[in-house]
Amino acid sequence: MKTLVRRSGIVFLLAVVASVSFSLLRARPMPDEGMWTFDNPPLKQLKARYNFVPTQAWLDHVRLSSLRFNNGGSGSFVGPHGLVLTNHHIALSELQKISTAEHNYVKNGFYARTEAQELKCPGLEINQLISLENVTAQVHGAVKPGMSDVEALQARRAEIASIERQSLQATGLRSDVVTLYAGGEYWLYRYKKYSDIRLVFDPGHQIAYFGGDPDNFTYPRYDLDFALFRVYEHGKPVDSSHNYFRWSRRGAQRGELVFVSGNPGRTNRQDTVAELELLRDRILPLRLGMLEGLRSVLVRYSAQGAEQAREAGGMIFFISNSIKSLTGQEEGLKNPELMAMEKRHEAAFRARIAANPEWQKEYGDSWDRIAQAEKEYAANLKPFAFRSLGAAPLAQRALTIVQYVAEVKKPDAERLPGFHDAQLPSLRFQLLSPAPVYLQMEEAMLAHALAQSLAELGPNDPYVRAALQNRTPQVAAHEALAGTKLGDPSFRKSLLTGGQAAVDASTDPLIVFVRRLDPFIRQGQAWYDENVVSVVASYGQKLGQARFAVYGKSVYPDATFTPRLAYGTVVGYPMNGTIAPPFTTFYGLYDRAYGFGLKPPFDLPQRFLQARNRIDLSTPLDFVTSCDVVGGNSGSPVIDRQGKIVGLIFDGNIESLVGDFAYDGKVNRSVAVDTTAIIEALREVYNAGPLADELEGRQPARANAKKD
Repeated sequence: MKTLVRRSGIVFLLAVVASVSFSLLRARPMPDEGMWTFDNPPLKQLKARYNFVPTQAWLDHVRLSSLRFNNGGSGSFVGPHGLVLTNHHIALSELQKISTAEHNYVKNGFYARTEAQELKCPGLEINQLISLENVTAQVHGAVKPGMSDVEALQARRAEIASIERQSLQATGLRSDVVTLYAGGEYWLYRYKKYSDIRLVFDPGHQIAYFGGDPDNFTYPRYDLDFALFRVYEHGKPVDSSHNYFRWSRRGAQRGELVFVSGNPGRTNRQDTVAELELLRDRILPLRLGMLEGLRSVLVRYSAQGAEQAREAGGMIFFISNSIKSLTGQEEGLKNPELMAMEKRHEAAFRARIAANPEWQKEYGDSWDRIAQAEKEYAANLKPFAFRSLGAAPLAQRALTIVQYVAEVKKPDAERLPGFHDAQLPSLRFQLLSPAPVYLQMEEAMLAHALAQSLAELGPNDPYVRAALQNRTPQVAAHEALAGTKLGDPSFRKSLLTGGQAAVDASTDPLIVFVRRLDPFIRQGQAWYDENVVSVVASYGQKLGQARFAVYGKSVYPDATFTPRLAYGTVVGYPMNGTIAPPFTTFYGLYDRAYGFGLKPPFDLPQRFLQARNRIDLSTPLDFVTSCDVVGGNSGSPVIDRQGKIVGLIFDGNIESLVGDFAYDGKVNRSVAVDTTAIIEALREVYNAGPLADELEGRQPARANAKKD
């Protein structure tokens, strides 16, 4: 989901934020609020508000039909032969990887008329949640009385690694222990992992992102933001006939109950005031500055020519989205009404704990201990942030290889996070991806990261001295990349296979470069774990347990990029003194395009201009729901109570910008593409009738079709 806002919309956002009644840490969530785990669905709320109680069979079908894209989004099976629906902007990074100077699929879109023409997407992994198991007692039991915070952190990590390893060995499924309620609960999620993913269809960037930056994170919207993939296994389309969402030919209906099943990325609704204040005052401004600098570098790089613009286009898009998202978060936290309410809720929670002597003894100092850890973090934020390789992807991959060969020699329980046995298959899959590497762009990004380190830490910082060795950032980056073989996946594989000896002996300039920096990066991570993570984990877990003691499980946990279920209705909302409609149509698309004289970013692709008289312009295009979603929900299916898919989440309105911290059902809306719009476009614009037939269940997949 593009959790974004135009800069010009910030003033309006503040007015909205000041006028709404936020739901923060309540004993009872507001109507339609919540991103609920599948072990604790909102059955009471649905019964009371909508007189609908989903059965366990319904919940299992929804969970198994829904998917997680490990590049940061969501999706779902929409056919019996592995057909998967998600957003164009989730597909964007994959389109970038498979595009060339001759075939720009980002700009022009793509349609495989036969399965033989479907294009493999290197490095893309899709997960399907198969089962959930509560392992809270095991993880909590690993922490023994008298352990320090650091020892407790190590004990929990060791136990989690053991649980994941044993599960992987026993089931063959990807096994992740998920932390919920800040450690109040731990659940083992087992996923079926798919790695042979092939592109079937994409409409092209201009119509998927119609209106561009000015319209982003606004409503009404007129975007056809969808893409279709197919999942393969053993060289054949996977059999998804038992769990996929049947296609609704009528689409979404005004006022009806709908659900969103996806993977919201991260929320901070249960953070302490101290954590939110550090986020507002230090972390978000720092992240924004880093991203704005990186975007400037990539914009300059893309100005060098058409090929450079193609190479950098996807990353510029995602960085711009991140800047807008973080800007919205920052401005939301700066709103005094929101922070005052956070403080009132925290004070009320603390008072409930203090009123019970046993609770006060067990949990009462948790807020103060977390606040002290946040002060430590603030004092060391710059060294922790800038002793890094930034966003340079190949340099980061080189660092991962250097750390990989060192970590796998250790007992599983003693390794750095990310290198445990259960995590290695997915990690190796990413490291060995044959996706293209753009060395000139990499050099620009690495030079920028080194320049930031120099500017923020100074020339005498030991990390800076090791990185630059009396050279300029530009020269250091160039020499690190000149002649490197790490762009070749077979070379990367040889290093992983050869282990520590191969990496130590390597004279590859990029490996030599990151070997010098690895000790400093490890030192920073160790400091962070000891002084921040261990404290927040220990006392955050206590607050999670306190929350259960006071509220039980009537509240939902913060989002963790794991499968969740949200619910709401298709409904408009008050906006700018008028009412935002629940639906937009193709009429509105053409009206907006011609209203701006077909000038970018409101220009229409030629195929849409040519198809205007064929399209039923009254067909719904986009719609809004009151479902509670955030970033990571991009590509999530919108389904009705029969379990049919009626839409596809792709964004939120400007009023939802504070969604990481609060929810207000009066104006918070998620924005979705209507299923009827997808079919109308496939048939009338793209001449993709067979694909539309497959979605609607009118004919089987094109498994036996001959290549055109």
